[in-house]
Amino acid sequence: MKILLTGANGYIGMRLLPLLLEQGHQVVCAVRNAQRLSVNKETRARIEVIEIDFLDDDASGVIPEDINAAYYLIHSMSGSTSDFDEKEEKSARNFNRFIEPTSCKQVIYLSGIVNDEELSKHLSSRKNVEDILGEGSFALTVLRAAIIVGSGSASFEIIRDLCEKLPVMITPRWVKTRCQPIAIRNVIEFLLGVLGREEVYNDSFDIGGPDILSYKQMMQQYSKVRKLSLFIIDVPFLSPKLSSYWLYFVTSTSYKLALNLVDSMRIEVITKDTRLQELLGIDPLHYTEAISLAFEKIEQNQVVSSWKDSMVSGRFREDLKPFIQVPKYGCLKDAQKISIDDPDRVLNNIWSIGGNKGWYYGNTLWRIRGFIDKLFGGVGLRRGRTHPDKIYEGDALDFWRVLLADKEAKRLLLFAEMKVPGEAWLEFNIDNNILHQTATFRPRGIWGRLYWFTMLPFHYFIFRGMIRRIAHS
Repeated sequence: MKILLTGANGYIGMRLLPLLLEQGHQVVCAVRNAQRLSVNKETRARIEVIEIDFLDDDASGVIPEDINAAYYLIHSMSGSTSDFDEKEEKSARNFNRFIEPTSCKQVIYLSGIVNDEELSKHLSSRKNVEDILGEGSFALTVLRAAIIVGSGSASFEIIRDLCEKLPVMITPRWVKTRCQPIAIRNVIEFLLGVLGREEVYNDSFDIGGPDILSYKQMMQQYSKVRKLSLFIIDVPFLSPKLSSYWLYFVTSTSYKLALNLVDSMRIEVITKDTRLQELLGIDPLHYTEAISLAFEKIEQNQVVSSWKDSMVSGRFREDLKPFIQVPKYGCLKDAQKISIDDPDRVLNNIWSIGGNKGWYYGNTLWRIRGFIDKLFGGVGLRRGRTHPDKIYEGDALDFWRVLLADKEAKRLLLFAEMKVPGEAWLEFNIDNNILHQTATFRPRGIWGRLYWFTMLPFHYFIFRGMIRRIAHS
């Protein structure tokens, strides 16, 4: 089959893509920026990539007419606290319009469980998208899931951050809300299992794991699996806004995502039927099994995708292209260079920078800068990196975003997503056994220049020490 995969560079899309190829399907990946599709060259050669923004009313005619099925994996909750529902509605309507001229017979949509009488704004939006897609010229199959547990998923990473960092927690009322978590492995099994099956056309199904747990129980079971001590104190007076700040400062989530998550966490998300589980013969994993499998992937450095690499986890929202060309005029620079004797070893050091490896020099200062960034509403350092030694364009790298990662050309270009009064780039490249490291800052007004000159003493030691450690480690 020829399949359109929207949201191909998202958390679910990146997991689904290799399995669709493994099954022999032709896959057309729909992304807003082709440079951000984080796949290796072998995978890239086997797929077709189209650039399309479903919020753009004039983007019709881009989707190939001969597709047979499509996965609709477009969500906007992480990027906005006010109008994400309007964006999701517009995307769904445009999707229907753009796909109508094609031969698409089935669209598969991953939605949220909407069985409670009262729905959050997030779940109401998901249900609205279901209704809009149901008006399309294709057969719609809807899979409704609660929180998804797997290495790199937003839900898993938030629980991980909380339990690993806080042995004692003062928690709001929503920790008593019940939900039915499902392992990412099972979500992918369901998404693959319904493809092309006419008996699931024009129908919706709840999918969930076998355990119904409160968020408090989920944290307790996580801590038990990880052999951590955890003491939870419930209090009734933490408002949704205070709860959102709590999640934002303790975990790697963005404030906008935290606010929307807290709004959703007050609603129970529990399945009401197991029809699809029985039809496809899928035996969902228990919550503790899902956690154990997630850590197997983490410990083996096999995390396929992470929500933190999505554009909405940081400063960018749409396009990286305008920032790839580093400006030459009106900028302040710190340029360092050093002779090296083993370019391949140094290149591997560059490709391992950030995350658990750190920044080779002054890591305490980097952490302080990350903490200050969080205080001012930035991303901080908690996003880390998805892979310990692989970097793709568009990846999050602590409080940087990867603009260019060309290992053959021996060049890595990063753009700062921390809160700064201007725009900042950090570039590494190797040329004729010389390692070049250049920090470029384009200040915004007088405050930008004051910021740069205030940081000069720190830059002198940090950048000088960093290039030496990279060269000689």
